Amino acid sequence: MSDEKALIKVHPKGEPETGEMQAPETVLSLDTFAGKVQFRWAPDAAVSSLGQMVFFIEFLKTSELFENWVKDCPLQYTSANAPQKRDVLGTILLSVLAGHWRYAHISALRGDGVNPELLGMSKVASEDSVRRGLSAMKEEESGPWLKKHLQFSYKPLLEEPWALDVDTTVKPLYGHQEDARVGYNPQKPGRPSHAYHSYFIGNLRIVMDAEVQAGNQTAASFAQPELWSLLDELPKSSHPSFLRGDCQWGTERAMVGAEQREIAYVFKLKQSVNVKKLIAKLMGNEHWVDAGQKWQGLDTELQLSGWSKKRRVVVLRRPLREGIAEEKNSKKKAAKQLTLDLPEATYRGVLYEYAVLVTSLKDEVRTIAQHYRDRGDSENNFDELKNQWGWAGFTTHDRNRCQVMARITALIYNWWTIYMRLGIPDKHAEAITSRPLALHGIARRTRHSNQTTIEVTSTHSKALVIAEALTKVSGFLKRINSTAEQLTQVARWRLILSAAFQYFLRGKVLGSVGHLAEATG
Repeated sequence: MSDEKALIKVHPKGEPETGEMQAPETVLSLDTFAGKVQFRWAPDAAVSSLGQMVFFIEFLKTSELFENWVKDCPLQYTSANAPQKRDVLGTILLSVLAGHWRYAHISALRGDGVNPELLGMSKVASEDSVRRGLSAMKEEESGPWLKKHLQFSYKPLLEEPWALDVDTTVKPLYGHQEDARVGYNPQKPGRPSHAYHSYFIGNLRIVMDAEVQAGNQTAASFAQPELWSLLDELPKSSHPSFLRGDCQWGTERAMVGAEQREIAYVFKLKQSVNVKKLIAKLMGNEHWVDAGQKWQGLDTELQLSGWSKKRRVVVLRRPLREGIAEEKNSKKKAAKQLTLDLPEATYRGVLYEYAVLVTSLKDEVRTIAQHYRDRGDSENNFDELKNQWGWAGFTTHDRNRCQVMARITALIYNWWTIYMRLGIPDKHAEAITSRPLALHGIARRTRHSNQTTIEVTSTHSKALVIAEALTKVSGFLKRINSTAEQLTQVARWRLILSAAFQYFLRGKVLGSVGHLAEATG
């Protein structure tokens, strides 16, 4: 065993030089099923488990997204011992991209010997430094800063027709957080929570903004001031073709707000008494038309007691499967057909489920129904942001830091979504698949003759496919740097968005940089 003694540099007082136990420096001989192997600890090696992030860093540098985000950050330190704000923001970026959802997870980044330097950081900030840094940001300063960069990430896309999805999700809380209130919480009833009011570009998976409020403020009325402020700041030419929301948004206030701004809308209505009466009245109507995906629809008008005028409504119904119908009927033996206690009712022996939409659009019934079905994609946004991007975590006692982290996470999510669209332009790749594919990989950095080399080994089964895709992305970014070096950041970003969303734009180049599209490929 003498050849396996650990050689540790010891301080004269008997403690390791760094104050922490050092890894053994000798080679260990280990017995495995493949025979003897020689093992050695290499704690100082410049390695990273996020080896393919170098491609994403090139994307951030070419687009100037990260540099300008850091420069505009309102975080200011007065102490000479305080970390640099670039280190704090870079640490948050690395943590969110790595899939962390607690500040304590930041410690796992301390061993990354590759990416912090590539981001221009001097070191990885500690979790306490990150928390204190976010706490030092005033709400009146952090809000405009993050809204500005969120808007920059998507604003050129608004020049094309688009739909705005408005929705709210609930974040359960388990401590003593500010504004933790008991409200609507279908997953954990009675659990205090925060409400995340969110606005998305429909079908593109891009976050426009997210506002954190108390858990008992889930109603659309609490989200509308921020929504109207967001839309009023945009030029009228960038307004959405229509708003889309669930039954929380089918209110007089929301519809009047949209009508005042001449923005069309498609909202679902709650199954109130008068809405149920309308459904009962139309059950025997013979003029139901095909609304797609086994739905049938009828076009009519309705004025509820709280409405200022009659509005167009589209009543939709779909026959339930036989097994489901029998189960529903067994639970409703005592219920009468026309009371409509549930959004299902039987007509001529067939059990239907119903939905009622209120809209100012002039499209046919089938188109209106499809517009609302497309809104279901916003539920996928919430699932991804909460379970894969940390919206369900990074919790602090004060609401302001939760708000700042919600917007930072949304911003990084937008950057990553656009970056992945460059490599995979025909579909959205959720983080659960895109991170292992395009981010994870063992990287080793070496230096020789003033040249830095990063060698990456990916264990993913599609490693060769993504290597080819990322190489093409890098080539596209290099062409922007060389061919379009005279362009402003806005013009460069338009080229990048045009390439990333080429399917959405049908090959069109955004803005006035179309003459450079051919040169940059």
